[in-house]
Amino acid sequence: MSNSTAEVVICGAGIGGVAAAYHLAVRQGANNVVLVDERDPLSLTSDKSTECYRNWWPGPGKAMVSLMNRSIDILEELAHQSGNLFNLNRRGYLFATAQPARIDAYRQAATESARLGAGPLRTHPGADPYRPAAPHGFDDAPTGADLITDPALIRQHFPYLSERTVAVLHARRCGWFSAQQYGILMLEQARAAGVRLVTGRVDRVETAGGRIKAVGVSGRRAAGETISTPTFVNAAGPFQKQVGRLIDVDLPVFSELHVKVAFSDPQGAIPRHTPLLIWTDPVSLPWSEEERAFLAESEETRYLLEPFPAGVHTRPDGAGDSTIILILWTYDVEPVEPVFPLKFNPSYPDIALRGMARMVPALQAYFDRSPRPYVDGGYYTKTRENRPLVGPLPVEGAYLIGALSGFGLMASSAAGELLAAHVTGGELPSYAPAFMLERYEDPAYQELLANWSDSGQL
Repeated sequence: MSNSTAEVVICGAGIGGVAAAYHLAVRQGANNVVLVDERDPLSLTSDKSTECYRNWWPGPGKAMVSLMNRSIDILEELAHQSGNLFNLNRRGYLFATAQPARIDAYRQAATESARLGAGPLRTHPGADPYRPAAPHGFDDAPTGADLITDPALIRQHFPYLSERTVAVLHARRCGWFSAQQYGILMLEQARAAGVRLVTGRVDRVETAGGRIKAVGVSGRRAAGETISTPTFVNAAGPFQKQVGRLIDVDLPVFSELHVKVAFSDPQGAIPRHTPLLIWTDPVSLPWSEEERAFLAESEETRYLLEPFPAGVHTRPDGAGDSTIILILWTYDVEPVEPVFPLKFNPSYPDIALRGMARMVPALQAYFDRSPRPYVDGGYYTKTRENRPLVGPLPVEGAYLIGALSGFGLMASSAAGELLAAHVTGGELPSYAPAFMLERYEDPAYQELLANWSDSGQL
């Protein structure tokens, strides 16, 4: 058994833990920070992301939009500093519908987002012409959103969409980036600033007098190491609830399995310059009469004939000559216990492809000769209202950066900065109370939760 000391021990080297280490050591100058994980950094769920970001979030209140605006500010700063090493773009999120009744909902959502700080709403046709998104970069790009209801204008800019499309809403301070490059950039700078990476599992946290005293680490490269420290950060991603129990704190989080599929699109059904495309209508999967009859015969397959929820989405992936597209669809959100390796529904690629074809009909070309799919995913570990937990825990010296759900990459910059401010006693931003664990002790917040309607999850 070996012994060492640290000012801060962070459990988990996913994007939350890496961002916390970066902001503590690089931006706040904290010394002797230790990052512990039994796996390679960024390898459990952080590298399974769709790698998208957005400041497009519902209320109540401005907290989520403010957090995301700050996070995007830092992303853009890092992109400028690194020569855009992680390929940040501002293509936006394009929501589309075939239901005329949904147009008012689009307008209301954009008006609310503008009020919360996401940027102005522009309608088309209108006084200003619609400005398409640049395929690369993010400078000099609009914020807010563009609502297009003119069929001719929709066909002009988005000819690949279903002819049934009656409106699109283009949210603009949104896009995607390379998660691995972004995470490694922060990790390398953190290590250059003195952060030590320990390969092992945190298996105990010792306390004395109601405060953190030491962290026990075991594993193939850290057999029985005890790290004396006054500060412990739970950044354990899908295992944050289990790690919370090491200090007798029951965190109000649960996990959902979320899956994405990658296809080769050699026929270019999804043009390489598109925004993230999101179909906001419920979907009945397109089957032939023979297929419908076959599926109806078995209880195990009959669900494929039922309507699926809205939200199937896709984007092109890769640079240069890449033909890869990603498709995601959150149609099953039952809470589960995180288990690795993950198991996926073998029908998911076909479900995702057929659902996406309702928005982009050219994808039908792959129904009978689908390119070999690659399926992966991870767990969204989240609170009931799908807002993160960043701040102190009931044990003195213990902190949490978690419940980052499906927005860990996009929120990590601001969440890491916020965590570092809590740990170092720095000035907290106005949105800090909205993400602290103690919010659940506020009767007003409990009343708000009872009427919570929109988690903002795609």
